Amino acid sequence: MRWLCAHGYRIVERNHRNAGGEIDVVAWEGDTLCFVEVKARADTRHGPAVAAVGWSKRRRLARAAAMYLALRRLEPPCRFDVLSLEGGADGWRISLLRDAFRAEPRAGG
Repeated sequence: MRWLCAHGYRIVERNHRNAGGEIDVVAWEGDTLCFVEVKARADTRHGPAVAAVGWSKRRRLARAAAMYLALRRLEPPCRFDVLSLEGGADGWRISLLRDAFRAEPRAGG
């Protein structure tokens, strides 16, 4: 995850698993702990890579992040980011969506 490091992130863990789920990358950006979901697509025929982070994936990430924080007794400012990699004939395009979603209950349910 050199790209994240080059953009100011300090990687703490990769592919963290707990009973709540899996987190691709846990990293600090300043004093904020970021839970980063990495999505890659070779092409965009089925939409952009970031679109693959739907409601159920967000819920699993939020659950895994809550458990990560509880197990370590941490209470820092946190956020969920999505790192999107999209490939094509001209190579990979990388984009980062900071604060991509909030860990909130689903509306109406």
